[in-house]
Amino acid sequence: MNKPETEAIWSEKGATLSDKSAREEFGLTQGEIIQGIKRGGLQVREGSMYGNPWLRLLRSEVEALVDKKYGGNYLKEKEIRKELAQTEKELRMLKSKMARLEKRKAELLASLDE
Repeated sequence: MNKPETEAIWSEKGATLSDKSAREEFGLTQGEIIQGIKRGGLQVREGSMYGNPWLRLLRSEVEALVDKKYGGNYLKEKEIRKELAQTEKELRMLKSKMARLEKRKAELLASLDE
């Protein structure tokens, strides 16, 4: 890649993530991220907000590091587990809402019978 293309990647929405996000989203440790940077597998830009430093990484490079370290199915499995958890959460919310609506329906029917 030439220089302008590389610069454009850093400004694309969703193309970068912080080191904290990489740890949370991909299960990496800070040491693994630092090793990836030292080996040249991860490009990094340093940022700071309110005096707190953080590392900005390219998402595609972090994904490649995770693929190499844990295998190709790791990311797919993690994504499926995340979607499954979200689906279960939504189902619990809907069941709760349905129970409240059933209760309200019974109250309304009871008030009609009076």
